[in-house]
Amino acid sequence: MLAKVCSGAVIGIEAVPVEVEVDIRTGLPFFSTVGLAETSVKESKERVKAALINSGYMAPNDRITVNLAPADIKKEGTGFDLPIAIGILAAMELIVDAPLNRYLVFGELSLDGRIKPVHGTLPLAIAARKAGFEGVIVPADNAAEAGVVAGIKVLGAAHLADVVNFLLGEVEIPPTRVDLDALFASARHALSGDFSEVHGQEYVKRALEVACAGGHNVLMLGPPGSGKTMLAKRLPTILPPLSFEEALDTTAVYSVAGLLKKGQALLTQRPFRAPHHTVSDAGLIGGGRIPRPGEVSLAHNGVLFLDELPEFKKQVLEVLRQPMEDGVVTISRAAISMTYPADFMLVAAMNPCPCGHLGDTRHECRCGERLVRQYRSRISGPLLDRLDIHVEVPAVAYKDLASTARAEPSSALRQRVAKARGIQQERFARLNIHTNAAMQNRHVKKFCEVDNSSTRLLEAAVDKLGLSARAYNRVLKIARTIADLAGEANIRASHISEAIQYRTLDRAA
Repeated sequence: MLAKVCSGAVIGIEAVPVEVEVDIRTGLPFFSTVGLAETSVKESKERVKAALINSGYMAPNDRITVNLAPADIKKEGTGFDLPIAIGILAAMELIVDAPLNRYLVFGELSLDGRIKPVHGTLPLAIAARKAGFEGVIVPADNAAEAGVVAGIKVLGAAHLADVVNFLLGEVEIPPTRVDLDALFASARHALSGDFSEVHGQEYVKRALEVACAGGHNVLMLGPPGSGKTMLAKRLPTILPPLSFEEALDTTAVYSVAGLLKKGQALLTQRPFRAPHHTVSDAGLIGGGRIPRPGEVSLAHNGVLFLDELPEFKKQVLEVLRQPMEDGVVTISRAAISMTYPADFMLVAAMNPCPCGHLGDTRHECRCGERLVRQYRSRISGPLLDRLDIHVEVPAVAYKDLASTARAEPSSALRQRVAKARGIQQERFARLNIHTNAAMQNRHVKKFCEVDNSSTRLLEAAVDKLGLSARAYNRVLKIARTIADLAGEANIRASHISEAIQYRTLDRAA
């Protein structure tokens, strides 16, 4: 007998429907899986047989052929266990008159028939809705994750027998519903840290406010203990809240990577990723035989923090250049090529010299000019150009450390940042960009017009600092953000002047 069950395959952060065809014929016992199946899929035969027997069903001792169509798409993972088991029972006519074509089925089977969680449930639910399925049957632990997709039933099952009884009409599996409003409301109270806890560094806080308002990349340069890491970790508290679409995209990346917590429905806070400086290029960008998301994708719609920037391997830092420009990263292998989103805000921190005390009035620097140049040369010019804002973070003065005055809280900064982002959304409503940092050259010419006094200031800056064309555009973008924070339609000379001050390393050159 022949039976068909609908399932899906995850490719990148998207999924495509897959038809699981099961054919059982009289013959010597044999179990074959075809259709470009990876090893983990082919191994399902042992799990499926044991799960059927331990759940009280018969496992056929005949020739079983499982075809996963379309056959030109690679299938990987353990999520095909459940649809294969259902297909075998349907081919044995133990499941009859069941609505198999109305549901997309996905899940890993334990040997005792329990349904274990899998990766990529959210993309599968989205694909099922697009394909017109009535619902999806997924592991109970993944039900909340898929439940954020509106317009489709999400049925979470804990055991193979539950799915069989549901298909036979003997039991009901209640659809999973997720209260999105409650999720986003709770996220507003779950942020840790506050800018009011950071003593002093008002100039740096202003620079970070500008960076968050326009989505600009930042490099903080200062001695050890000046608060660079502390400031970076509080950036999510002043970034605007995730929109539902952004949360969905970010959650899809974490779903594919298997990093969602058990029962977690949606990521409602902007991610903050801080990989160690020993990370490989594959760990940062993504990779593997079947490419998986790297840190740049896990930081999508959030912050990627690289502490001690010169300590990262140079070839690792260089691979950042393409995703920083394009907002996506494409990983190509002989068997497959995958594209993951990577629209992140890069925040980097470094010491001014190997010992960290260059420019510190309280400690003597023993490095010398040659060592300082060698240390800073670990960051290439093209990468430095892509870091919009360079800001010095000086050692904190005693009067600031001992002060009991409460600094401006994150909520006040976040309010101004959100207002500036709102201006940008209105400005770019008909374009495929959302922040000033994402503007291309044509957008800069259109939205960053300057008056005569600003032109003279820019000309002097280019001549004196030797700004590259990319750095020149960065100054204009930052000035546009400063004007947005001030609520002004036109860029003024004061905005240009402040933007130039945020190019510390250009001025140092």
